[in-house]
Amino acid sequence: MGRHAPTGRERYKSTLNILVTLVLNSFMLAGAMAVASEPPADTKVRTEMLVTTQWLADHLKDPGVVILCASASPGFYSEGHIPGARWINLADIVTKRGDVPNELPTADQLTKVFSAAGVTKGARIILYGDDYNLVAMRAYYTLDYLGLAGNASLLDGGMDKWKNEVRPMTLAAPEPHAGKLDAHLNSNVLVDTPEMRVIVAEKSRPNLLDARPLAEYSGERHSADVHKLGHIPGAQHLYWQDLLVSRENPVLLPPADLRKKFEAAGAAPGTEVITYCRSGMQSSFDYFVAKYLGYNVRMYDASFFEWSAEDLPSETSK
Repeated sequence: MGRHAPTGRERYKSTLNILVTLVLNSFMLAGAMAVASEPPADTKVRTEMLVTTQWLADHLKDPGVVILCASASPGFYSEGHIPGARWINLADIVTKRGDVPNELPTADQLTKVFSAAGVTKGARIILYGDDYNLVAMRAYYTLDYLGLAGNASLLDGGMDKWKNEVRPMTLAAPEPHAGKLDAHLNSNVLVDTPEMRVIVAEKSRPNLLDARPLAEYSGERHSADVHKLGHIPGAQHLYWQDLLVSRENPVLLPPADLRKKFEAAGAAPGTEVITYCRSGMQSSFDYFVAKYLGYNVRMYDASFFEWSAEDLPSETSK
């Protein structure tokens, strides 16, 4: 006996089942796409590493906030600073090792510097400094080396933005009480020359990012006091100032734009990054931004200065 023709009720139920299946499949596909579009957990932006000028203005008098002005020149601080800020002299957080400048002093020396500035365990540390916050970036790297950067943030735009917004300034220097700090050395953030030699020889290796101006990276001109031209073999170029909106408005670019710059330099999300420059100053900026974007990042502190002095191989791209 032949199969009977479906009734209207049966046709309705069949159509309803198809529609339900399509809707469920659509939701499942959308959910899968949303998960796929999210960056890996280790590349999510660490928003706590930046504060705005408005945030700092609202928290100037918070007892747990310690503001540090890091600069190479005392005049940058003494001629006017953010109320409550304490000065960190660049010369106190770097040292010369042999002929290599801007090396990290001992952990004890560094701990004393930050303790004398009033940094205590659990303090909320806000950093800003001269040269478009470059010295503040080096101070951040130093705190990270000491294992103290968990509560440290950069003032986005630094003194330039603060002044442009006509926010309060002072000449008065506070008298901080020396804080008590227990540094837990995070030596993993530091790459030395012997390790860098091994890394460069490896086929599968981290992304090496050179933070110097393009002319120095390419070999068009020498870095100061460096006798070799070019860059470490395989390194890509990511000039630190290219991570700012502009010199007139030296805030960091939006995270999406920063990520594009890192990816254009070969640093795919979730990969390891090692930054370097001439002597570990400019690379501090790339280091900070890489960490801000969620990369696993380290820094070759002796940088091209020591690499060149040891007559290790270099490349040019003129």
